[in-house]
Amino acid sequence: MSMSFTIEAEKRDEQGSSASRRLRRAGKLPAILYGGENDAQPITLDHNAMVHNLKHDAFYSHILSVKLDGKTEKAILRDVQRHPFKPTIYHVDLLRVSANQPIRVHVPLHFHNEEECKGVKLGGGMVSRMLNDIEVECLPGDLPESIDIDVAEMDVGDTIHISELKLPKGVESVALMHGDDYDYAVVSVLLPRAAKAEEEDGEEVEAAEAEGTEAEGGEEAASGDEGESEDKE
Repeated sequence: MSMSFTIEAEKRDEQGSSASRRLRRAGKLPAILYGGENDAQPITLDHNAMVHNLKHDAFYSHILSVKLDGKTEKAILRDVQRHPFKPTIYHVDLLRVSANQPIRVHVPLHFHNEEECKGVKLGGGMVSRMLNDIEVECLPGDLPESIDIDVAEMDVGDTIHISELKLPKGVESVALMHGDDYDYAVVSVLLPRAAKAEEEDGEEVEAAEAEGTEAEGGEEAASGDEGESEDKE
């Protein structure tokens, strides 16, 4: 089910550190709405409402409706400044979007069937995620909420790269725009360290046994040659 987010905003006249502190004490959040054909507009948001919105992964990759002075503008979340350890937001940047102008947004990756993965169930492996989101470029109307990845058929040693993701029509990976060197791994199925170490130890033992067998064979052959030489004498 598609989600929608509406943000109630007020124009902000006072700026500066002191004004921002007063706003935060009053439960408000300083922010800015910029981009597009209009000038940057300092605004004020409700702090608790924004904290609630930020709990949703979809909020980071959605086109947001910003209500300001009776009008609604479309925007995306561009930046969030947070307190280092308190659940407090310091500032938010919102970027206006236009229906016919491409945008770049980080879209979350959703992994499916990890417990049913062939490499996990049959090979004793584990699913290792390298990326949790990717940056895409598209028109606002084509922006996906997330990108789904099914790992059910992955075996131990398999890796899915960005180029193998099924992106919706009109959506492109920003990384791949820079060339094949940026075709990063997204998810792999690997053996746990302990299992891998045991496997490597087993291979070393087998190799040592094979070398020992070859050495014994060589010694027997050498003994046979010596016996033949003595008989001839």
